[in-house]
Amino acid sequence: MRRTATVALMLTLAMTGPLAAQAAEPPPHAWLFGAWIGGMFPPPVTLSARECLAQPMVIFTRDVVMRAVMTSPAYVQRLIDTARATANGFQVRLLPPRSAADSGFGCPNPDVLPVQRRGDNEIAFPGCTDFPFPLIRCATR
Repeated sequence: MRRTATVALMLTLAMTGPLAAQAAEPPPHAWLFGAWIGGMFPPPVTLSARECLAQPMVIFTRDVVMRAVMTSPAYVQRLIDTARATANGFQVRLLPPRSAADSGFGCPNPDVLPVQRRGDNEIAFPGCTDFPFPLIRCATR
């Protein structure tokens, strides 16, 4: 009986150990988390955190990328399938959209969002026609 309990405990630890380690590690695109402004137009030179957070153009979370659309008050949301770091930024693969209106960012492949890191608080979506200008991170204060 005692040996069975020990084996069961060892199996439980062996199975949950790697999962716990994965959960503690941030995803490769964690640097992107937050609100960004610009992209559709040149980013403003001066803008308070409150003003920026009131109207971000793109919001990154662990599982979702949201983007503003000029014709709707609601953000278009795309679920993230995978994200990987590249030499100059990130490549975010998106799950297929629920509707044609949720198509993408104007990128050659609507299900892939290339993100170029241009600095500590600046990114761009190279080749994505809906976002011809860089984006800057909204300050939190």
